[in-house]
Amino acid sequence: MEQSLAARPELLLVADTVARDKGIERDEVLEAMEQAIQKAGRSKYGQEYDIRAEIDRKTGEIKLMRFREVADPIENEATQMSLEEAQLHDPSAQVGDFITDPLPPIDFGRIAAQTAKQVIVQRVRDAERQRQYREFKDRIGEIVNGLVKRVEFGNVVVDLGRAEAMLRRDELLPRETFRQGERVRAYIYDVRPEIRGPQIFLSRTHPQFMAKLFAQEVPEIYDGIIEIRAVARDPGSRAKIGVLSNDSSIDPVGACVGMRGSRVQAVVAELQGEKIDIIPWSQDPATFVVNALAPAEVAKVVMDEEQRRIEVVVPDDQLSLAIGRRGQNVRLASQLTGWDIDILTEAEESERRTAEVQSRSSLFIEALDVDDVIAHLLVNEGFTSVEEVAYVPLDELAGIEGFDEDVAAELQARALNFLEEQNAHFERRRQELGVEDALAELDGLSLGMVAKLGENGIKNLDDLGDLASDELIELLKDVAKMSEEQANEIIMAARAHWFAEEDGAAPEA
Repeated sequence: MEQSLAARPELLLVADTVARDKGIERDEVLEAMEQAIQKAGRSKYGQEYDIRAEIDRKTGEIKLMRFREVADPIENEATQMSLEEAQLHDPSAQVGDFITDPLPPIDFGRIAAQTAKQVIVQRVRDAERQRQYREFKDRIGEIVNGLVKRVEFGNVVVDLGRAEAMLRRDELLPRETFRQGERVRAYIYDVRPEIRGPQIFLSRTHPQFMAKLFAQEVPEIYDGIIEIRAVARDPGSRAKIGVLSNDSSIDPVGACVGMRGSRVQAVVAELQGEKIDIIPWSQDPATFVVNALAPAEVAKVVMDEEQRRIEVVVPDDQLSLAIGRRGQNVRLASQLTGWDIDILTEAEESERRTAEVQSRSSLFIEALDVDDVIAHLLVNEGFTSVEEVAYVPLDELAGIEGFDEDVAAELQARALNFLEEQNAHFERRRQELGVEDALAELDGLSLGMVAKLGENGIKNLDDLGDLASDELIELLKDVAKMSEEQANEIIMAARAHWFAEEDGAAPEA
């Protein structure tokens, strides 16, 4: 059946209906129709011609026109015309202008109509995908409710009403299954524009899913009176959240637990029985770590801020509670606080402290040629190396009970003498090993470290530059305690000449 498209006010009704059903702009539908008519026009009059269609937005009237550009010289006769010819149509025409010739309305045959329909459907689908992406990209971080549309190899496809989303198997809680038609609540963690349309990814294991569930259950969180500052989850098993109140009259833990546990139980039920520890957040890392290890009691903490490690000493009967089943409690506490946590019993810590005292005392006895009493006094005052004795202000050393200025001066002289002899030994060793001077002069490396590197085959800047930071830390662990940041600085300093050589070679190239 053939039909004329010269004047079709009903096209506007169709465009309105499609736009309303698909949730896209009316203009986008009309543009799709124009493209379809344009394609049919080119099929009839020739693909080489520049034929364009226009639908009047008020009447629905269709105009089909052939466009030709005024050009000098002419490169393509199908789409261009000479200035002389153009001025016969329009005396004011100039090079670069377009001359339009109206074409008679075309009759759509069955094949042409089918082609036009495909173009319209494709354009509408593209517009719908764009609308979905624009709508959902700003909803990352929200919780959505949907219906399970189908389950594919354990992955759940969720119908969100105006789009479909993917809830992958690894984003589901353990042993959790869904059937078609069931309701599901999940967290949007990513939206990606892909060729087959925007891909919306959901999660029920994401830490922020729990945080958002609490925000729905606890009005104080929604209002900003209580903040969730940190979340750590072992999905389906156990979780910890750190909460802070901006109002001193409101207890953040009590507000999250709710009357008789009603609020926290609502979240636990949604998460298939996941146990949740609600912990008061603290700006002081040591306090926060102690809180995070609850229900275990902590006797003492020792912090290493450079390495972001914290050593926690617990009573002997609290060790298994602090570590938790399969290390779960300490692992979650570490994730929550952002610190590496080492747990020791009081007995282990006492043994280690005794061993450290003996080791340091032996060092001072041997290096400074002193007796046990003086060595123990130095250790008890917190001295850990001969360098500290050599370079500490003299009055600080003389202020130790039982010392005077003469004793302090003698100790410093012996310490300096020991370090000079040690450095001379390391320098001889370096030369024996054939370590280059440039490596020995690098900032951040002592002669002891240089000698140790030489013993491990690191003899020039290139050898050192090829190392990763963890490799350097491992090589030097017996002679120096080094952070990852320090190791990176040393390695980058060793690589500096590579970049200087590249910069020098560039002008020549």
